[in-house]
Amino acid sequence: MALHTGLFGVPELSSPEGFQEAQEKALQETEQLVQKACTTPPGPQIVMIFDQLSDALCRVADLADFVKIAHPDFAFREAAEETCRNIGTMVEKLNTNIELCQSLKQLLADKEVMDSLDPETRQVAELFMFDFEISGIHLDEEKRKRAVDLNVKILDLCNQFLIGAHLPNKIDKQILPEHIRYNFAVEGNYIQITGLHADCSDDLVREAAYKIFLYPNAEQLRCLEELLTSRNHLAQLVGYNTFAHRALQGTMARTPEKVMQFLETLSDRLFQRTLKDFEMMEGMKMKLNPQNSKLMPWDHPYYSGVLRAERYNIEPSLYCPFFSLGACMEGLNFLFNQLLGISLYAEQTEKGELWCEDVRKLAVVHENEGLLGYIYCDFYQRADKPHQDCHFTIRGGRLRKDGEYQLPVVVLMLSLPHSTKNSPTLLTPGMMENLFHEMGHAMHSMLGRTRYQHVTGTRCPTDFAEVPSILMEYFASDYRVVNQFARHFQTGQSLPKSMVSRLCESKKICAAADMQLQVFYAVLDQLYHGEHPLKRSTTEILKETQEKFYGLPYVPKTAWQLRFSHLVGYGAKYYSYLMSRAIASMVWKQCFVQNPFDRAMGERYRREMLAHGGGKEPMLMVQGMLQKSPSVEDFVDALVSDLDQDFETFFMDSE
Repeated sequence: MALHTGLFGVPELSSPEGFQEAQEKALQETEQLVQKACTTPPGPQIVMIFDQLSDALCRVADLADFVKIAHPDFAFREAAEETCRNIGTMVEKLNTNIELCQSLKQLLADKEVMDSLDPETRQVAELFMFDFEISGIHLDEEKRKRAVDLNVKILDLCNQFLIGAHLPNKIDKQILPEHIRYNFAVEGNYIQITGLHADCSDDLVREAAYKIFLYPNAEQLRCLEELLTSRNHLAQLVGYNTFAHRALQGTMARTPEKVMQFLETLSDRLFQRTLKDFEMMEGMKMKLNPQNSKLMPWDHPYYSGVLRAERYNIEPSLYCPFFSLGACMEGLNFLFNQLLGISLYAEQTEKGELWCEDVRKLAVVHENEGLLGYIYCDFYQRADKPHQDCHFTIRGGRLRKDGEYQLPVVVLMLSLPHSTKNSPTLLTPGMMENLFHEMGHAMHSMLGRTRYQHVTGTRCPTDFAEVPSILMEYFASDYRVVNQFARHFQTGQSLPKSMVSRLCESKKICAAADMQLQVFYAVLDQLYHGEHPLKRSTTEILKETQEKFYGLPYVPKTAWQLRFSHLVGYGAKYYSYLMSRAIASMVWKQCFVQNPFDRAMGERYRREMLAHGGGKEPMLMVQGMLQKSPSVEDFVDALVSDLDQDFETFFMDSE
C-alpha cells in the first residue's frame, strides 16, 4: 500500500485542515526563535536565527501563496488564503517587535563583529534591518501604530484595486450598433465589456471596447488615489521622500532620479523609430479602413500584428508541429547540460503530493554536485487556473544547522493545451519562448544556492530578477539552439532555418513602438509614486504622460490607469522589465552570441550572476559578468541595438 503524503511532500497538507496545523507549528517555532534571538550575543549566530525565523514562516506562507491561487479544490484554496493572512499578521508583528530589532541593532552597531562577517552575512543582516525600518520600528509608539495601520490599509486597497482592475463594464445594448453587438457578452438589456478586444479585426469593435472598458469608475478612482496617498504617507512616515525612494532601496537603479534618467534617455533614442512604426501602422489602417485612418491607441496591437503577419508568414500553426512539449524539454535539457553540466530527470511522486494528476516533478541534477532541487511543472490548462505564466518559490534553499543543504522547491505554471489522440502537446513559438523564460527563473532558484534562504534564488531586487529569464529568451530565438530540438512530431524533420529567421525578424516589426508603450507605463508608475500631493489628477497625469512618452492621442473620458494592475505588485518598479532586458541583452551579446553552448561562459554566468541570489548587490554581479560597470547610456544602447540587430550576423554562418 502506497504511503500517503501531503502537498509537496509536507505530511500535514494531506487535507485543507492541515494548513491550520502547519501554521501552528510555524508560529510555535517562531516564538522559540524570537526568544533565542533576544538572548543571543551579537555575532553571525544572530543572522542565522533571523534566517531560520524567516524560513519557518516562508516555508508555510510561500506554499500557501501558491495553493490559494492554483489548487483546483476550493477548500484548499480557502484554507491557504486564511494561512497567508495569519502569517502576514505574524510577520507584521515581528517587524515591529522592538526587542527582536534590538538584538539585530546591537550586531549592526558592533563594528568589530561586523567587520569579521563575510559579505553575504553582512548583506543579509542589513536586509533584515531594512525590513524593520520600513515597518517604522525606529518611530515612537504612536507613529509605529500608524505605520502598522497603514500597512494593513495598503494591503486592503491593493486587493480592492486588483479586483476593480478586472471588473467588466456594462453598457445599455441600444448604444452599440447592432452589427457589432455579437462580439460581446449580452446580459438582458446590457452588454458586458470584459477587456480591450485588442486582436479583433473590426476597428469599431476595438474602439467601442476601448472607450467602454476604460470608462472611469468612481469607486476604482477613489481606490487608486487612496492607495497612492497611503503609500506616500507610509514612505514619509518611515523617513523617505516618496514611495519611489523607498521602493528603489537596494535595487540596481537605486534612485527615482536614475530611473527617470534611464526612461527619458531611452524615450529620446526611440522617438524617431517609434514615429516610423506609427507611420507604418497608419499606412496599413489607411489600406484597410480608408474612411477612418487616423491611428488611435486601440489600433497599435492589432495593426502591428497585421504588419508582422503580412511581411513574414509566421502563422503559429506552421510552427507548432515542430515544438512538441517533449522536444522543447529535450532542448532545455541539452542547453543546461552544455552550459552548466545540469540535467533534468522525471521523478516519481507519492500519492497526495500533487494538486492535479497532470503535474510533473523534475529533479535537477548536477554532474558533480548531485541533486540541486525540484521543479514541479504545472503546465496544462484547467478550469479555474489563473492564466498568467509564472514561477513560484515553494521552499527556499539554505544551509541548515546540521550542515545539510535544504533543497529549493519551485513550481512553474503555464497554460498549455492538452495532448489529443492524434498529437502531443504542441507549443506556439510564443509558448515556447515563455517556457524558456520561466525555466530561466527556475534555474536561478536552483543555482542561487545561498547560505541564507532570505536571499536564495530569485529573492533578489526586482530589476535584477528578470535578467536570467529574459536571457533565456535570447537562447530561445537563436537558430543554433532551436536547431538542437525543433523536430516535426510526425516526420522528424528539422525546423528550417528560414522559418526561425522569419520569426526573429518579425519580432522587430513595430518593436520600437512596443517598447515606447512600456516606457510610457514605466514613467506613469514613477510619477504616481513620486512627489505628493500629485500636481494634477491621475487622469490628467496620464493624458500628459501619454502625449509626451507614447505619442498616440489620449482618448477623452477614458482612464487606463484604473486597469493598470501592475501598480500593485510593481509599484515604482515597472521599469524593472526594461532594465533587466537591457542587462540580459548585454550578457547575451558579450558572452553567448559567439557560442550559445560555451561551458566556460556558462560557468562564469553561474558564478557571477546566478550563485548569489539576492546576497550580493546586483550591480556588483553585473560588473563581475560584464567586467565593467554599465552606464545608463550602455543600458539604452543595448535596448536600441536589439531593434536593429541584423539577423544573419546573429549566427555568423553557423552552418
